Amino acid sequence: MTAQQLQIVRLAAKGLANWQIAERLLLSDRTIGFHLYQAFPKLGVTSRAQLRDALTRLEGA
Repeated sequence: MTAQQLQIVRLAAKGLANWQIAERLLLSDRTIGFHLYQAFPKLGVTSRAQLRDALTRLEGA
């Protein structure tokens, strides 16, 4: 996972919407969606609700 994907996933796990993440990182909300689309399979998740647990596993390993 790229550093940018990880940063976006962390923000999404905190409950921020794509447009809010985009505003913070000065990217488009479509770009945020693309990065999340790429990151979900890498984390083994299918929804935003699963992101926090996946991050805990990833960063705890």
